Amino acid sequence: MTTMKNLQIAAMAVLVAGAVLAPFGAQAQQGGVTRTDLQRHDLSAPGREAIQVRVDLAPGVAFGKHTHPGEEVIYVLEGTLEYQIDDKPPVTLKAGDVLFIPAGTVHSARNPGSVTGSELATYIVEKGKPLLTLVK
Repeated sequence: MTTMKNLQIAAMAVLVAGAVLAPFGAQAQQGGVTRTDLQRHDLSAPGREAIQVRVDLAPGVAFGKHTHPGEEVIYVLEGTLEYQIDDKPPVTLKAGDVLFIPAGTVHSARNPGSVTGSELATYIVEKGKPLLTLVK
């Protein structure tokens, strides 16, 4: 009976660890888009946090219009990515290029290239709000 109890405790520990660590693993958000959460920290500014993620877009894949509850700072790691910000002309960036997207700005991204496009995205956002809100 003790062995069964130990197995139940071990199984519960694995489930709890998985629930706690899941936000920091790779997460497929839509076909061809993978987000890997890297770090999340409270800031000295009350109610704000910094979140850093790696986003990979497969060739030809687009991520539709959306907003964030704070600023987004993008650094393109690999490939080519095209960003549409509000109704401005699209901006195409390659590895090593950067982009700043103001809080609440409607934007989208797509990979026009033939290889995976990757970005390091750093968000300075309001704590407790959804990181991303889709826009129709």
